[in-house]
Amino acid sequence: MARRRKKKSQIGFLRWGFLALVLGGGIGVYLNPELPFIGPLVARLNVPEVVSPQALQTEGEKVVESLSAVISNGESDDSTGANATRGLVIPQTSTDRKPADRIRIATFNIQIFGQSKIGKPDVVEILAQIVRRYDLVAIQEIRTKKDTLLPTFINKVNEAGGNYDFLIGPRIGRTISTEQYAYIYDASRIEYDPSSIGTMSDPNDLLHREPYVVRFRAKTPNPEDGFTFWLVNIHTDPDEVPEEIDALADAFQAMQTARADEDDVILLGDLNADEKKFGRLGRIPGMSWVVMGKVMTNTRKNHAYDNILFERGATSEYLGNWGVLDMETIYGLSREQTLKVSDHLPVWADFDVRESR
Repeated sequence: MARRRKKKSQIGFLRWGFLALVLGGGIGVYLNPELPFIGPLVARLNVPEVVSPQALQTEGEKVVESLSAVISNGESDDSTGANATRGLVIPQTSTDRKPADRIRIATFNIQIFGQSKIGKPDVVEILAQIVRRYDLVAIQEIRTKKDTLLPTFINKVNEAGGNYDFLIGPRIGRTISTEQYAYIYDASRIEYDPSSIGTMSDPNDLLHREPYVVRFRAKTPNPEDGFTFWLVNIHTDPDEVPEEIDALADAFQAMQTARADEDDVILLGDLNADEKKFGRLGRIPGMSWVVMGKVMTNTRKNHAYDNILFERGATSEYLGNWGVLDMETIYGLSREQTLKVSDHLPVWADFDVRESR
C-alpha cells in the first residue's frame, strides 16, 4: 500500500545563512516547552505483535559475524540492488563520494569528549575523518565547561573543504559530571527546523540525561521532496538500563505524536543495551533497529551498546544499508590507539534523500 506523504509545516526550514546569524553557528540551544513529556503522562500501547528486525531482512541477506570478519573495499551506489551493503564496515574517506540519492546518519559516543581529547591532534584528526564520512552524526558524552570545544572541532572537520556545522544541547545529568549531546551535520546536504530544537521534559526524573531532539530535512532540489525526520539523541545510564530503556519507549511514542506533520522518529545513541534488552521499546509495533545478531559496537568488540531505531512502517526511507565503523582496522590503529579515540565505534544507516509517498 502506498504511503501517504507527510504534510509539510508552514514554518518550514530556514537556510543556514540566517541561522548562523541567530544561533551563532549552532551554539544557542533552548528547552522547548512544547515538546512532550516522558513517563506516566504518555499513554502506553498494547502490543499484540512484535515485528523483529530479522523478519525485515530479504532472502540472502547476512549479518556480519564480527566486525573484523568482513571488510569491504568499495561501496555500491545501488542501495537497493544486489550489491547493497548491510552490516559491513565501509571505507569512505572523502565527502565528495557521498551518493546524491541518500543520506548517511550516524551515532557516535566520543568517550569523554572534552578539553583533554581536543588537545590531542592525532585523536582529533581521526575524529574529523570519521565525521566527514557522514551527513549527520549524533554525538554523546561531551564533557566540558567551555563552549569552544565544538567550534574548534568543526574548524578541523572543515579543513578538508567541507561545510559542516553543529547543534549542541545543554549540560545535563544528575551528578557534577554533566554531559552534552550534539548533532554535527553537513550543511550542504542537511537543514533543520529551528522551531523543533529542544530537550525532552522528564518531570519524574526517569532518565539521567533526557533526549535531545531536533527535526531535520535532507536538502533536495525541490525542498518539498526532502526526507524530514526527528532525531532523538540518547545516552542511558549503565547502572539503570532496564528502567531507562523502558522510559525511552514512552519517549519514542511521545515523539511520534509531537507534530501532526511528522511521523518519522529515529532514536539513536548509546543505549548501553543490545537488542535482547530493548524490552517494551523493542515491542513497539513495527519497531526496527539496525545493529543485531553478533555485531558489536564497542572498541573492544564484546558488547553491542549503540544502535539506531525507528518504526519501519513510518520510516520506509530506510534503505537497509547500515554498518559499524571498525576504527582499528580502517585507520590502521592499535587497540590502545583506538581506545584513545573512543571506547565506542560509530554506527550508521542510510536513508533515501526523498520523502516516501
